[in-house]
Formats: sequence, structure tokens, C-alpha cells
Amino acid sequence: MESYDLELGNVVKEIKKNKHKLVCIQLPDGLKPKAAEIADYIEKNTKARVVVWLGSCFGACDITEIKGIDLLVQWGHSEWV
Repeated sequence: MESYDLELGNVVKEIKKNKHKLVCIQLPDGLKPKAAEIADYIEKNTKARVVVWLGSCFGACDITEIKGIDLLVQWGHSEWV
């Protein structure tokens, strides 16, 4: 099984720095089985609540719009700077 560096430490830092309360994570299909584990990690290390976007995700060009979230964290196949 492949191992990925999801940079969860950087996600936690960003959430804490900006005091985000509601965070949405968006994952490609291959990472969706890890969604609960990722959400748990973020919630245990911050004061944020995490929701998981279960719709499709085709990379950095496929960003969802959800009202009411403070931060969208997206793991896609291409980098978006």
C-alpha cells in the first residue's frame, strides 16, 4: 500500500492560526476510505469541527462551494498555488 504525506501538521497549524471553527475536507476517491481518520486527527488536534465532502473531486480545478465553512482543505491530484 502506498503512503502519502497529507501534511496534516500544516493543516492543523493553519486551523489554529486562523481559529477556524468549521472545516471541510475534500478528498479524491482513492483517499476517501481515510476520511474518518483524517477528520479525527484534525478534530483531536484543533478546536474545529470537520465535515467531509463526499462528492466527486477531480483535483485543484474541482473546488466545491459550501456556505458556512471557514476553511476548505482539498487533497487533489494537482497542486494549486
